[in-house]
Amino acid sequence: MSVRLKLTLSYAGFLMLAGVLLLTAVWVFVLRFWPAGSLVPKLSNLRRVFDPTNFGPAVFSTAAVVVLAFLLVFGLVGGWLLAGRMLTPLTRITDATRRAASGSLSHRIRLPGRTDEFRELADAFDTMLAQLEAHVAEQQRFAANASHELRTPLAITRTLLDVARNDDNHDTGELVDRLHVVNTRAIELTEALLLLSRADQRSFSREHVDLSLVAEQAAETLLPLAEQHGVTVETSGEVAPTVGSQALLLQMTTNLVHNAIVHNLPAQGNVWVTTSAQPHTVVLTVENTGEELAPQLVPTLVEPFHRGTERNRTHHAGVGLGLAIVNSITQAHDGTLTLSPRPGGGLRVTVRLPTAPPRTGNRRP
Repeated sequence: MSVRLKLTLSYAGFLMLAGVLLLTAVWVFVLRFWPAGSLVPKLSNLRRVFDPTNFGPAVFSTAAVVVLAFLLVFGLVGGWLLAGRMLTPLTRITDATRRAASGSLSHRIRLPGRTDEFRELADAFDTMLAQLEAHVAEQQRFAANASHELRTPLAITRTLLDVARNDDNHDTGELVDRLHVVNTRAIELTEALLLLSRADQRSFSREHVDLSLVAEQAAETLLPLAEQHGVTVETSGEVAPTVGSQALLLQMTTNLVHNAIVHNLPAQGNVWVTTSAQPHTVVLTVENTGEELAPQLVPTLVEPFHRGTERNRTHHAGVGLGLAIVNSITQAHDGTLTLSPRPGGGLRVTVRLPTAPPRTGNRRP
């Protein structure tokens, strides 16, 4: 049974019950207790209640049947119309759902009228459609960019091999070196895509992690790269306990520090890595000196394969997934990522994660 039919039968049944009760009341209290011409019943007239000769049961029964039939038809028709009017918003929501199921995500219900349960449902559905449309568009852009990025090293490899095959005097050692560089880039890109997929799916075990120790480990690992670029890396802060994947959080911090090193001043640059703990969150902040960034450029840096065309580019710039991976890992740990330009140049990146109770065995040495 449809909801509309159920509502219709419910309205009709309620109306029939009300009619039966009304006719019963009329029959008991009006026809039995109040004789003609009397406004107030007398106790002596109570004997007449049980005297069937004083009234015409057949006449009353016929009238009752007619009244009940009228109430039934009226209840069915009125209930059907009323239920249809009440369920009109659900019809619009159902139509929008069918269109979304067929692949059309641009349609919106935009239900008019006052705010009620149906209006709230329609608005929530519109919000879901907007988010789903944006997510699908982002995935399509990601797939197109990934295909382009993966095609580039393969195309270069084929070109190098074609040149070597057609040129007998070509230096084999130089060819091997170039193929090694191209192959390394392809491997890095593939590993980054796999890591990004793993973070998006949240397929990892959780444990207690101290972000301050993670920050120190990432800075120590990237110290040779910082010295090569003439960048000074400073770490400071307090114990920042959270719950998550040790490996993913280390990868997140490493990406941030690596990004801060390679996108810095040509010489004598600085990177500051700090951690702090608040009542409900732990904070990891990575700042670096560098050229001034346009405010409209900063939010786009977390998009996959967006390397920041206005920023310094080196052979250590990566495959364009560094901050995208950071964003995915942060979201997978129920945290937030904030990017903002530093006054005078450079970037400030702030990661906020839910805090975890400190454990005795997880103290810093």
